[in-house]
Amino acid sequence: MTIADPAGAALASLTGARALVARTSTAERVADAVRNEVVEGRLRPGGRLPEQALSHALGVSRNTVREALSQLVAERVLVREPNRGVFVAVPDAEAVRDVYRARLLIEPAAVREGERADDPEAVGRLRAAVREGREAAARDDWPGVAGANQHFHRALVGLAGSARLDQQMGLLLAEMRLVFHRMTSVREFHEPYLDGNDAITRLVESGERERAAAEVASYLRTAEAQILAAFANL
Repeated sequence: MTIADPAGAALASLTGARALVARTSTAERVADAVRNEVVEGRLRPGGRLPEQALSHALGVSRNTVREALSQLVAERVLVREPNRGVFVAVPDAEAVRDVYRARLLIEPAAVREGERADDPEAVGRLRAAVREGREAAARDDWPGVAGANQHFHRALVGLAGSARLDQQMGLLLAEMRLVFHRMTSVREFHEPYLDGNDAITRLVESGERERAAAEVASYLRTAEAQILAAFANL
């Protein structure tokens, strides 16, 4: 199933991402910029990404764009369809299961074993994401709540103090954002996790790492079950 998304609307947001690749026009930076647009919810499942339009939007050569798109296809963020082009991926139930396999290994361990779990700056990012989510909910901005939830889980992995895990979490969160776009009830899914994020943050703030890690694992299993149930009805 491909979800329609006008190319113009999808690509318009990338003009602002041009600053991210202005200093060095490498394929890796282009891939980072496009991936970030997916993570933040501005590129949606099924949207087509024409090379020429991307090249113009980001101010880089088509060869650089082609290399970046190939990288994102390998990461399963994009898909290449013969004779049609490159599109933002539309995740299925097996993709959800595999993403959660990885998250269940990474996130609880980052909380339990992370070198920065006692670092006030790293822990402060959790609290900032909780506030961001609460403020978005108060505005009835449920896509904003979804974005804040992404930032919360990135901050959880940030407790590990590992650049490699941060990079891997970026890939996983890009896939998760595509999953959330397929959910028909954004508010109903995300609203209960506002309290869950707050509870986990309180445990981390008080130094109760084991309890926090257990809460993260339970939270992820519950979310996976909810998403798979929703996908079964699509």
